[in-house]
Amino acid sequence: MSRRITWTLLVLTTVLLVLAVVPLGVSLTARERVAFRDSQRAATRVIAAAAEEHLSDHRPATGMRREMDAAARAGDCVAVYDASARLVASTECTAAQGEEAREHVADVLSGHEPEPPEREGLLLAAEPAGEVRRPAGAVVLARSAAPLDARIAAIWGWSAAIGAAGLAASVLLSVRLARWVSRPLSTLDASARRLGEGALDERAVVDEGPPEVRRLAATFNAMAARTEALVHGHRAVIADVSHQLRTPLAALRLRLDVLAAGAEDDTATELAAAQGEIARLSRLVDGLLAVARAEQTTPRPTAVRIDDVVAERVAAWSPVAGERHVRLTADAGPALSASLGSGHLEQILDNLIANALDAVPDGGSVTIDHRALGASALVRVRDDGPGMDAEAKAVAFRRFGDTRARGAGLGLAIVHRLVTVNGGTARLEDTPGGGLTVVLELPLRQDGGQGRAGRR
Repeated sequence: MSRRITWTLLVLTTVLLVLAVVPLGVSLTARERVAFRDSQRAATRVIAAAAEEHLSDHRPATGMRREMDAAARAGDCVAVYDASARLVASTECTAAQGEEAREHVADVLSGHEPEPPEREGLLLAAEPAGEVRRPAGAVVLARSAAPLDARIAAIWGWSAAIGAAGLAASVLLSVRLARWVSRPLSTLDASARRLGEGALDERAVVDEGPPEVRRLAATFNAMAARTEALVHGHRAVIADVSHQLRTPLAALRLRLDVLAAGAEDDTATELAAAQGEIARLSRLVDGLLAVARAEQTTPRPTAVRIDDVVAERVAAWSPVAGERHVRLTADAGPALSASLGSGHLEQILDNLIANALDAVPDGGSVTIDHRALGASALVRVRDDGPGMDAEAKAVAFRRFGDTRARGAGLGLAIVHRLVTVNGGTARLEDTPGGGLTVVLELPLRQDGGQGRAGRR
């Protein structure tokens, strides 16, 4: 934005300077030329008036010579011709005696008024001595165009200097203006980006830039404060309610265990069912606590070796899989380091493996593999269980989205939160031959770091 503002102002200023300076320079140049020509013709007419007295009235040539000497001292060349175009008198230089000068003399003697062009740095002027229609002679004055050229060069030099000064001032002004406008907007953009990444305490600077930008920053801060209060309030309610429910649930479970110890027949069956509901409710409360903690996560990325974490989690869950007669394996993959929060990959895999083991029947299998995919690491958890239909997959990553889930319905919601907060993506696909595949795309560590993440 700063560059666009600067270039726009520079282009506008340049156009305005060109439209102002160039016509002014052309006008001043034309005026100097006219003034120079008028001065030359006036000097020629003075000599022509003195020459008329000598040629028509046959007076002594003293006055004519005096004017010619004055012109010579000024650097002009003068030649006086009679009515038959014969040279009568001239200064020492011969610039006014050439072929072109004689042509102008002929035009003047014939009653015409020529406008001689510039020739080799000289300007020629021819004036009749006496009446224009019947002149007694003609005077030709040749004057160097160097003073005129110097004045014209000075005009254009000053015009260029003024234009350059105006352009330099425009550059400074446009850069200051662009920074004044764009810097607070850039800061506000960075604050909005950090707020979107989860830094709910982020606030924008409100004392820089134009009044409109300051009001926008103040509005942003008010919105951020309200968002922070709402999110923290929501998380606190979930965490407090979940935490407070654990104590009465534990007490209720103990009472049911005591009653079930001495119960028989139908009573024992009812108490066992109640114990199952209490266990399900306890898992739900634990899931809500896990979701609340996941939503409060603002990760600091570290280098996590995917192959090591996968191998460790498979080894940790293998006894559980063996009890349920499910084959849990990990395909060998390359040594990849992902940029994730500490302990997040372990928690993601724990939830996915637990869900897969709950869904796969006896004799089934769960397989984990990983590979590189561009700038991401692709991790897949495949099972050959019953899978999900399209409707269930559409809501699987929402809290309590799948009402038909065996557990609390929060495992995939936790996975989705932890993956997305680290800049990755998660999706569900059908396993070829039947089953469900969870596909995770995790950001690779760009610096090639091989550090190990901390454990939960």
